[in-house]
Amino acid sequence: MKNILTKLFEHQKLSRQEAREVLLNISNAAYNPIQVASFMTVYQMRPISIHELQGFRDALLELCVPFDLEGIESIDIVGTGGDKKNTFNISTLSSVVVAGAGYKVTKHGSYGVSSSVGSSNVLQALGYQFTNDKDELKRQLEKANICFLHAPLFHPAMKEVVPIRRDLGMKTFFNMLGPLVNPIQPTHQLFGTFSLELSRLYQYIMQETGRRFSIVYALDGYDEVSLTGAFRLRTNEADTVLQPEDIGRKRLLPQELHGGDTAEEAANIFMDVLRNESTAAQQEVVVANAGLAIQCMQPKKSLEDCMAEARESILSQRALQNLLKLVN
Repeated sequence: MKNILTKLFEHQKLSRQEAREVLLNISNAAYNPIQVASFMTVYQMRPISIHELQGFRDALLELCVPFDLEGIESIDIVGTGGDKKNTFNISTLSSVVVAGAGYKVTKHGSYGVSSSVGSSNVLQALGYQFTNDKDELKRQLEKANICFLHAPLFHPAMKEVVPIRRDLGMKTFFNMLGPLVNPIQPTHQLFGTFSLELSRLYQYIMQETGRRFSIVYALDGYDEVSLTGAFRLRTNEADTVLQPEDIGRKRLLPQELHGGDTAEEAANIFMDVLRNESTAAQQEVVVANAGLAIQCMQPKKSLEDCMAEARESILSQRALQNLLKLVN
């Protein structure tokens, strides 16, 4: 690791193979925690390269517990986190709403590291039991249109970095990796990224996979469509900048998206949205993100129609019923 760190401190970049080998060695506890922490903070000081991100991704997919859906089409809706906005769990809620609209969702997530409450925290507070039993997850997907892959159960090799990430308490390149290493590698993905540069890197990586994708970055820093301002949308076919008004939405204020500071508070917001008892702003931002996810799966449909499907999923309480099926 000393040689790797020296190379990085001299502003050199790792090749794809070097990056893969470093992460494989980290998973095997080949380095001490101080060296690993130093390595992780390098990417706070300079942008990660496409080859480094690809190499890290290669290693994590190589190490993960594999899960083959055998041709079933599904989507993952996931943000990188690390945007320091402390919004409520928009991507997880959007996942449940999309499932309620009749689409298969294979959500990948974990506990919050750089934010107060991650997707695993809120689902656990709602009573969901994590599992890596593939038959059970397939049953959940069949009955509730959604299953949840708790990252620590599918990436056990990464247990070496969990305490280091927790102690650092800031976003690291693992935030960049999480959305890319869903063990299922679903046919469709809606990503939210915490920077414009990272959205570009995701676009390169997803083009290489040949799968369908939509990548969003709100220009005021959110890793989702926040409706607080313009956002960049990258898809297989296009790269556009849109205002909330361009998709027929009113502009929201940042304070309207504030999430709970505890898992219980976040769970209350979650249930309020699904019961159609939330604020208008909370519902609108979920409808916008769920609508984009539906359009990722149904690119010939207009975004307006896709958002209408998302809203109907909430109003009909199908999203709520699917969550209850999942939890039970």
